[in-house]
Amino acid sequence: MSNAIKSLLNTRAGYGLSVVRILVGIIFMAHGAQKLFGLFGGYGLEGTGQWMESIGLAPGYLMALLSGSAEFFGGLALVIGLLARPAALALSVTLIVAIFSVHIGNGLFMSNNGYEFALALLAGSVAVLIEGAGRLSLDRLIAR
Repeated sequence: MSNAIKSLLNTRAGYGLSVVRILVGIIFMAHGAQKLFGLFGGYGLEGTGQWMESIGLAPGYLMALLSGSAEFFGGLALVIGLLARPAALALSVTLIVAIFSVHIGNGLFMSNNGYEFALALLAGSVAVLIEGAGRLSLDRLIAR
């Protein structure tokens, strides 16, 4: 295995970050399923695309597809711990866009549609990006 691939899959994290990774991944999968498939009360690609277009993220359908895919498939990658660092990077970028295009003007708190929740998810994603997937991951298994 090349050093680049080994460093991508390597992890310094233990069981605690594995728990954070799995729970954050489940949340992302659910949000992605709302955007992509209209599950859990979501609007699917059409509705999400129209909303994204209305806030200036154009073309809306493509933006909905990209963000929904990043959330669903990135969340899945976090849950199983496979290629967790690239998934965490994609999710971090998605969250930064969400914070600055939707939530920042509403302040911190969720009760005002602020960036509190997105910031917490960003913290979990950045932790995985820095430390790796943790002990309970396919990345660790492959790197060994």
